[in-house]
Amino acid sequence: MQIAIINGPNLNLLGKRETGIYGSESFDHYFKSLQLQFPAVHFTYFQSNIEGELINYLHEVGFSYDGILLNAGAYTHTSIAIRDAIAGIKTPVMEIHISNIYAREEFRHISLIAPKCIGSICGLGLKGYQLGVEYFGMGDL
Repeated sequence: MQIAIINGPNLNLLGKRETGIYGSESFDHYFKSLQLQFPAVHFTYFQSNIEGELINYLHEVGFSYDGILLNAGAYTHTSIAIRDAIAGIKTPVMEIHISNIYAREEFRHISLIAPKCIGSICGLGLKGYQLGVEYFGMGDL
């Protein structure tokens, strides 16, 4: 099974940025533990602060992977282009947010990408990525 994890803007700062909201663990550290937890999964990880690069990567993996976990960061609330990229690919996309976007500022309550995703996981911290992998059928493998 191949799963791509795609993180958007400012998620390269996990562990350093607003730790009260996002926690103190870096994504690189978490990614290694996720790989150990699911050894049968071939993971790829991509992070960019640039909208077009996120779209290009969605196009790259969106016809051959079994699932995509996408944390589009702030682009969740603004990017029609990312929404259209999700709509244009065949691989199912699960929307992931570390924080509960509905408990934050009102402008974060609207997700432009959610209607094109198979589901959304938010507010469960980094565990949301694990739950996304489990959704794609890996369970305890």
